[in-house]
Amino acid sequence: MSGGFKKSLLALSVSSIFMASSAFATNGYFAHGYSTKEKGLAGAGVAHSQDAMATATNPAGIAGMEERMDIGAAIFNPNRQYTVTGGPSNAFDPTTGAPSFSVGPGTVESDSNYFFIPHFAYNWKLDSSSNAGIAVYGNGGMNTNYKGGSATYFDGVSAFQTTAGTFGAGNTGVDLAQLFINATYAKKINSDHSVGAALVFAYQMFEAKGLANFSPFSSSPGNLTNNGKDSASGFGAKLGWQGKVSSDVTLGASYQTKISMSEFKDYSGLFAEGGDFDIPATMTLGAAWQIDDSSTLVFDVQSIYYSGVASIANTISQLTGACAPAGSPPNPTPVTSGGAGAGAGCLGASAGAGFGWEDMTVIKLGYEWLSGDTTYRVGLSNGSQPIPKTETLFNILAPAVMETHLTFGFTMPIDSTSEFSFAGMYAPNSSVSGTSPFDGAQTIKIEMDQIELQGTYTMKF
Repeated sequence: MSGGFKKSLLALSVSSIFMASSAFATNGYFAHGYSTKEKGLAGAGVAHSQDAMATATNPAGIAGMEERMDIGAAIFNPNRQYTVTGGPSNAFDPTTGAPSFSVGPGTVESDSNYFFIPHFAYNWKLDSSSNAGIAVYGNGGMNTNYKGGSATYFDGVSAFQTTAGTFGAGNTGVDLAQLFINATYAKKINSDHSVGAALVFAYQMFEAKGLANFSPFSSSPGNLTNNGKDSASGFGAKLGWQGKVSSDVTLGASYQTKISMSEFKDYSGLFAEGGDFDIPATMTLGAAWQIDDSSTLVFDVQSIYYSGVASIANTISQLTGACAPAGSPPNPTPVTSGGAGAGAGCLGASAGAGFGWEDMTVIKLGYEWLSGDTTYRVGLSNGSQPIPKTETLFNILAPAVMETHLTFGFTMPIDSTSEFSFAGMYAPNSSVSGTSPFDGAQTIKIEMDQIELQGTYTMKF
């Protein structure tokens, strides 16, 4: 294949990724895997790299790999909804004097249930022991679009009122998409061990709507909601190692730094620290056991450090404990005063309320075997979802409650220089229920299930 054609194919592939939006939301808002082959193994593969997309998991994985291109896409179907039981209290707290703020009751499903998510990777063999690669892929998935629902709240003057929308301000939801470009260098330091490093560029787009009734609790009400799409970018690094420790066992490890992003200026009244929404650090350890010439068992443990990002980790209790909303008296009830909240716990402030997510650890187990010319894969992953039951109100916007993923896949040759890989994923329904912090008579349940199908076409050079 000519160098000119390969360059044109590379440019076309990368540009197609930029035109697509991402909406993964499987382990918090991280995908359960990136490479199609790894997705067939429930995302496991830090010690078992098989294609150019492996750098998204472990940059050491392409060392010694022949030149190849992997391009494909996923169809992702997350089904999200919330259910509120218990009618509006329409009451004032006897201790604080704060009036209730109530959602629903009832069940409301999110629209926008299907997403097309492309990916691309290319690996260059520099010499017998070193490689360079580029991978472009999506992340994200704090995506909801609720067109129904209602909320009941005190108008700040004389009466409780009910208006349409999840939070009483019309259609409600958020949309977060993340694009990563991973530029990697990997080298075999001897016949059994490889190391790799990647510079990671991240680009984010975000939009929120339907949150206007929280304006008195925002440090910058004009930058809270309904401002269209805003963008942010930043850089980080990913480091990796793979080592063969016996004739049939390989170990692997990778670490991605926290990626410091520029602020979402149009949402500086929503996210803590003036619109800051960094991407948390992750670490993955794993092993691959080659059982025989035709089968391999892989095992990964991944940690995601959501606690390191204030806008994700800060709890909703900041609104009641460290924010004096506009209007009088201070209370957790949206009112239409038009002023800004005061205090470090207000939305957008230095310690502003967030989604309350906790760190997440995910265990991934996969098995692959060769039958004829086709390699088959199955996998199972499980991790405790990051949302505490005290944080269900705000996480109506981002119900990232998934815990278990069941996967399968295969790779079949097309000819001597190309192949096709497929992976399917099913995440059964998972939910979290908790008492509303603004109306103790109500219980809010958020839930989701998911299906994903992904395919990749590979060209070997």
